[in-house]
Parts: sequence; C-alpha cells; structure tokens
Amino acid sequence: LVLCLGVVKSQQAEVIRILDSKSIQYELIDISVGGELRDEMRSKAGDPTAVPPQLFNEDHYCGNYEMFSEAVEADTVEQFLKLA
Repeated sequence: LVLCLGVVKSQQAEVIRILDSKSIQYELIDISVGGELRDEMRSKAGDPTAVPPQLFNEDHYCGNYEMFSEAVEADTVEQFLKLA
C-alpha cells in the first residue's frame, strides 16, 4: 500500500493512525520534495489537480482522503484499499 503525502498534515496523520490501528503495512511517499512525484501521483489518480493524501495499492488507485474517510465510516477500509 502506498500513501502519497504532502502538506495536509492532519489528514495524513488520521490516515496513518487508522492504517496503523488495523496493522496495514504501507509505504509513505512525500510528494512535496519533487514535482515528478506529484505528477506521477496525479497521473495514477487520473486527476491533474489531485492533492495528497492519495492512496494506492501498488499501481492501483484506491482514492483520496474523503473516500478513505467514507470507507472508515462504512467499515470497508480493506475493500477500499483492495486488500480484501
């Protein structure tokens, strides 16, 4: 699982807290360090204006923070992250 990070720290911290609480392993990628990483994230997300946090399972786009939050509320995080 890949979590793209940027400057919205509160949303990122919430995603990390939830992933940790569910013992889901992930890799953090800080896109604020270079435009190429940001462009790659936006390309994979299919949205030229996408902002972090964005979640991916390998190269498969899972969704953004709002979509993740909805999955948490519905207790469907594993399905959202394409782990189930």
